Parts: sequence; structure tokens; C-alpha cells
Amino acid sequence: MGALGGTVLTLGILAAIGELSEPSSLPTATPTSLGVRTSLVVAPQGTVPTVAAVAEAALPSIVSVEVESSLGGGSGSGVVYREDGYILTNDHVITGAATIRVVFADGVSYPAELIGTDPLTDLAVLLVKRPDLTAILIGATDRLHIGDGAVAVGNPLGLLGGPSVTSGVISAFARTLEVETGDVLYGLIQTDAPITRGSSGGALLDSSARLIGITTAIGVSDVGAEGLGFAIPVELVTSVADDLIEDGRVLHAYLGIEGMNVSEVTEGEASIPVGTAITGFAESSAAEAAGARIDDVVIAIDGQPVTTLDGLIAYLRLRRAEQTAVLTMLRNGKNIEIDVELGRYPEP
Repeated sequence: MGALGGTVLTLGILAAIGELSEPSSLPTATPTSLGVRTSLVVAPQGTVPTVAAVAEAALPSIVSVEVESSLGGGSGSGVVYREDGYILTNDHVITGAATIRVVFADGVSYPAELIGTDPLTDLAVLLVKRPDLTAILIGATDRLHIGDGAVAVGNPLGLLGGPSVTSGVISAFARTLEVETGDVLYGLIQTDAPITRGSSGGALLDSSARLIGITTAIGVSDVGAEGLGFAIPVELVTSVADDLIEDGRVLHAYLGIEGMNVSEVTEGEASIPVGTAITGFAESSAAEAAGARIDDVVIAIDGQPVTTLDGLIAYLRLRRAEQTAVLTMLRNGKNIEIDVELGRYPEP
């Protein structure tokens, strides 16, 4: 963790100031009743969409987010989420903003209203009154693989003339990142598609121009960017955005446990991850109230395997307070299951 320009490799939020052959055609998707485009983009049979084709489909949905505050001006990026005016961006892009404007790829700008923000996931939703919006196509991460193509579109360095496009691959999933503010982000997608300051809130796309993440952070060293870009996965993005649009807030789930990762050592001295051992409980712990004990080892939640505490937290970001989760745990060598009514993540 450190500043964006440290002398060793650091992992930092993209600053809100300044910052991420012939094309085959991509058919237009049909909007849903909410104005969210979800139809799949399909290239002509036997072909793969080019980066140029992905860019052509996505550029109308990418915006620059300009902010003014008591500390001065700054800019970041955003993505048109719904055709009725909702824009996705990062929380850190608009933090402290007195006024916000959204500039579209065609140069037209509109004042924006802040609908809601969620610092825990570094996401925010804006609203503009422009009537002719093109919503980004919504994708998914569950069928993606390391090495699949990725395209990043944003407004680096606040440059004039519209969004910038870069390409690369998906480098990793489920990354945990402590950023320079001290906050920790979980379950991030890592990419080597070049991203830089000002691209915060921009789009990470798959090879069919579908949104798979919102760019949020980069890794830098004393020689500059290190080809490490990070994006919030689309499933978390849409979950948080829908809550902010509906309620203006997100009631994050909370187990109320302290834990440590545990492994099993085999006869060959291999260390195999087992799960997360409960080492303590927070006040009013939902897990303790449901019957969890110290030294229980959580190995799954809702049937999803758990091998690390970070993985458990990343899953909980997708759940909400007062929902019920099923914890599978090892206790005295035996598997047990308990139903937990999830608590609410403490307010900062």
C-alpha cells in the first residue's frame, strides 16, 4: 500500500484528477424495460470481434466525469448504465464534489446529480437528463478465463477529444487490494490492458463489448505503471448500482467474525488450503448468534468453497443484511452447517 508514485511497487486507486484489420460489425442489443442492455453481441459466424469493433460499440457509452470541489477541479471516467440516465463511476472520483458534470463522447456535457455512493466497493451512481443515451452492454465474469481478451475504455489524464481505448488480457481474478487511502477492495479483476490516472470509473470489456468491470486502481513503481490494472467485477457493480438507484444506499452483509487462513499439511509436506478458522467475534456477531464457535473452520458459504478470508469477504459483498446464508464448517473433524441471518456492515 502506498502513494501512486512510490519507490517500490505500490497499489493505488486511480486518482480522480487527470485519470484508465477492418472491424467486424456488432449488432445493437435490445433494451430491457429498465434501459439496461443485456443482449449478447455475436460476431459473424466463424469470426472474432476486433478491438476496433469493440470500441465502436462501447464508445457511445463511455463518459468523462468532471468535478469541482473546494480543493479545485478534477476528472475521472464513467459508464452509461441505463438509458434513463444512470451513470456508473467510482466513489473516489466524486468524493467531496460540489458540482459534477458528465461529458459524453460527442462532446456534449450535462450536469449530473449524485444518486448514491458506496465507499466500501468504491462505486457511485450519477443521473443525467440526456434523453438519447446508449447503455453499455452488460456481461458476466463466470465464463471468463485467465488469458481472455480485455478492452479498457476511459478518459485518461482528462485529455480532450473523447475516450481512449487500450487492449490486453484478463490477468487474474479475485485480487484483494489495499489502496493508498487505506481502504481494501476485494474480488477484483486484474488486467494488463493499459490503464492510467483519470480512467477511474471507466469500462473493462470482454471481446464482445460487454461490461465485465469498472476500472478502479493500478499498480505503480518508481518507474511508472507496471501493467497491473484492477476492475470491480460487473456482478458486484450491478448489485451495488441497483441498490443505490432504488434506495440510495447499500446494506452490506456482515458475519462479524475474525479469522485466519488454515491449511492441511500432507505426508509429502504439501500445504493444502482448507478454509478460514474463526479466531474471534465482533460485537453482535451474526455468526456467533447462529451458533458458530471459536476454532470452527469455514469451508463454504451457500455451497461456494471458501479457502481464504479474502474470498469469504468478496462473496459477502454480493449479499445483503438480513438475508440468510448457509455456512459449512469443520468442527472437531466433522462437517456441520448453520443458517446465519446476516448482520449489517458497521457504518464508518
